[in-house]
Amino acid sequence: MSEQYLRVCRVTIEGGGKALDASQMRIRFDVHQRDSSTPHHVNIYIYNLSKTTAQAIRKEYRSVTLEAGYESGAGVIFKGEIVQVRILRENVTDTVVHILATSAQRARNFATVNKSLASGHTYRDRIVAAAKALGEFGVTVGHIDDLGPKKFPRGFACFGMARDLLREVCFATGSSWHITNGRLNVVKNDSALPGSVIELNSDTGMIGLPEQTLDGVVVRCLLNYRILPAQKIRISEGSIQQAAFSPAYAGALNNELLQNQLGLAADGIYKALLVEHNGDTRGPNWYTEIVCVKADGGASPSLYARGITEEQT
Repeated sequence: MSEQYLRVCRVTIEGGGKALDASQMRIRFDVHQRDSSTPHHVNIYIYNLSKTTAQAIRKEYRSVTLEAGYESGAGVIFKGEIVQVRILRENVTDTVVHILATSAQRARNFATVNKSLASGHTYRDRIVAAAKALGEFGVTVGHIDDLGPKKFPRGFACFGMARDLLREVCFATGSSWHITNGRLNVVKNDSALPGSVIELNSDTGMIGLPEQTLDGVVVRCLLNYRILPAQKIRISEGSIQQAAFSPAYAGALNNELLQNQLGLAADGIYKALLVEHNGDTRGPNWYTEIVCVKADGGASPSLYARGITEEQT
């Protein structure tokens, strides 16, 4: 394991063929990513830029890339389109440029599909048709799971919003889709992104003890750019704190679920559903917080909320 020492933070703002590196200033950020179609977003706060630079960011720049980590290893934790730029004053002496950006929001909201598929096509062919429409907005294809061998006996007209086609295919195949840093991923609910399992323990940066909740296991660690939505992580079952029961009558069902060890994995392998990075280059915050469920799918209200029933997982 590399040493998690000496923070690294790079913010690159682009637009009109120009790029601005604001990495030398004080920077605060909070990144919000989840294994769902909801666009990921980030709030970036850059301190004490000149008025000229601040105005240029608001008028001329359109995208932002945020990298974070340590000198031993850093990577992109957010890449997306700027939605709003605000120029604020935090106190008498400090001004702040607040950048709100989303990942592929335009692609999700406006990409349309208009394509006919011949008989014998598969679910993957439908995903590819949607991905091509998203590609017109700069989205590339990341990882697409094996969605099964089923071949349709009739042709199919893909017409409408790309997001609706993706939702239909994912519901039918027990999968979910999300766009992370401009890359489309489609992952089965009992699967995860390919690659090695990230170990989370006190030696690798875990902070405090993980806690069981109805929505999954919540765990916090030192900022780790490698943790992505649908990424596999390993947590020792013995370190997870059991959730407290509710004494209310209405809480009886939830208490029963928790009593049956809802969301806990016997092998310690979990899949990240929600990933949030929080950092301040001149403050104490430099954390990643994850909400995760059993990597084999299991039963979780987080899956129900996505319209996925227990039988489909």
